[in-house]
Amino acid sequence: MNDAAPAPTPAPASRRARVRAPELIGKGGWLNTGGKDLSLADLRGRIAILDFWTFCCINCLHVLDELRELEEKHRDTVVIIGVHSPKFVHEAEHAAVVDAVERYQVHHPVLDDPELATWKQYAVRAWPTLVVIDPEGYIVAQHAGEGHAHALARLVEELEAEHEAKGTLRRGDGPYVAPEPVAGALRFPGKALLLPSGNLLVSDSTRHQLVELAADGESVVRRIGSGERGFAGDSFSEPQGLALLPDGRVVVADTVNHALRTYDPATGHVETVAGTGRQWWQGAPTSGPALEADLSSPWDVAWWQGRVWIAMAGVHQLWTWDPEAGTVEVAAGTTNEGLLDGPAAEAWFAQPSGLAAAGDRLWIADSETSALRYVEAGDEGYVIKSAVGTGLFDFGHRDGDAAQALLQHPLGVTALPDGSVAVCDTYNHALRRYDPASGQVSTLATDLREPSDAVLVGEDIVVVESARHRLTRLRLPEEAVRVDAVAHRTQRAATEVAPGTLRLDIVFQAPSGQKLDTRYGPSTRLLVSSTPPELLADGEGAGTDLFRELALNPDVTEGVLHVSAMAASCDDDPANEYPACHVHQQDWGVPVRVTADGASRLPLVLAGMDAEG
Repeated sequence: MNDAAPAPTPAPASRRARVRAPELIGKGGWLNTGGKDLSLADLRGRIAILDFWTFCCINCLHVLDELRELEEKHRDTVVIIGVHSPKFVHEAEHAAVVDAVERYQVHHPVLDDPELATWKQYAVRAWPTLVVIDPEGYIVAQHAGEGHAHALARLVEELEAEHEAKGTLRRGDGPYVAPEPVAGALRFPGKALLLPSGNLLVSDSTRHQLVELAADGESVVRRIGSGERGFAGDSFSEPQGLALLPDGRVVVADTVNHALRTYDPATGHVETVAGTGRQWWQGAPTSGPALEADLSSPWDVAWWQGRVWIAMAGVHQLWTWDPEAGTVEVAAGTTNEGLLDGPAAEAWFAQPSGLAAAGDRLWIADSETSALRYVEAGDEGYVIKSAVGTGLFDFGHRDGDAAQALLQHPLGVTALPDGSVAVCDTYNHALRRYDPASGQVSTLATDLREPSDAVLVGEDIVVVESARHRLTRLRLPEEAVRVDAVAHRTQRAATEVAPGTLRLDIVFQAPSGQKLDTRYGPSTRLLVSSTPPELLADGEGAGTDLFRELALNPDVTEGVLHVSAMAASCDDDPANEYPACHVHQQDWGVPVRVTADGASRLPLVLAGMDAEG
């Protein structure tokens, strides 16, 4: 039985809490507005949805896709505003935000907020967070995480009706101004593969195609795919990883389609081999027939030990696909986001985005922990180990001993002939090298713009410079490049909490017309842990209540609380025998600092408004 306090029934639109929305400010200025600065006054009369995002975050990318249908259907009443709020130092660079807006085809205005000014004004605690502002300029809802599109659609319809009746709704064209398209052979390419012919196959992610280039890495031989976002026929949606199968076909991580496809270079045939096109949610099967299983943003693929291994970035796991059996299954990871080594079934990852097979090891670029990790077979199954990296909030560019070396959001890893590995250190714009024999990290090349993958071609290494829209051929250097060391922590301010007992409240209000789904037991889940583990004296672990009394260790003054919450709600109509149900979920990493005058309650909004806030 679920002992959590029942979610309150949403108030009718006319009786919602009225909280005035703070102004939108950001030092980086506005994108997708034709050069115009926007203010809340410019949005008066429209329903505004603020999307607090950062381009490293896979959950943020999921929400961009969730919002597309709503954006199109209500384009004359709704204005979506992306508020770009960086985690990594690189994401605070304006040029990088400009690139990301084009890369992910963001078709609404974006405020570049490198100093997190608007983030702080709205008391946001997680990427992504959605805030709804009514036509009169009041905040009426807040949602963190994914899975809220249906709730937003219902709320938008209620607000349209209410403000149409009041005469406060203003219909018409929104402030979005599309940028001019840019020509070129590639546009934000993701991954590359050396074909047996000597040509190179590249995932041209933003154009939803694969491109075969001649051996020179520049001349286009052919394009594969319609070039339009789609799942039918030979269409792709932001494809990424590529791997060669023993039979000569290429397996493609069709990332936004949540699927694996194969491409036959001999015939040009494209076929779906895993995934339904739907995104995997908690509670869905984690093994079974490949074409019946939902996947979640597969970002890279590699052939290793007789199977295709999948970097399932969307759920922080590794999966495998067995082409002969036609099945998929989880191979490693719990879906918790973080860095935790050990037996594969217990390990934590954070957006694994690059894979490279090398003998008895499978190397992993674990992007959100800025880590280089690997899988190897142990006596009792696969084991996950970390070579470089410590966790979600420490990153930078530091060479030397691997225990203190730093990366910044790497997306690619390549096995080198001498047993070392090259790492595409994406947000440092560098190619790094880790040598397992010496335990040392060095820098091979700098001034690469967001390198996302690299492949060996003879004695050269060909790097995918994603933000320069090209492949760059380098001779593997004999000596490392000297780089001044720099270390960073996330710009997010720590939440000050009082010593002793901390009340954790997950705020969740079922959307209008829905209720918690308790037909098959508890419909909520809460998982809490900490870094370091000693931060929590009590309160760690899983439960079904959306609140928890946490006991803080008096000997630990700062750390990170890792909180994962899920709630399932269904349509509340007794006449409907098969009500539609929806999953709301979010993971938070909350940096905390223990101070005498800190808060004794930590509210995290999953959906709704915090009544005690």
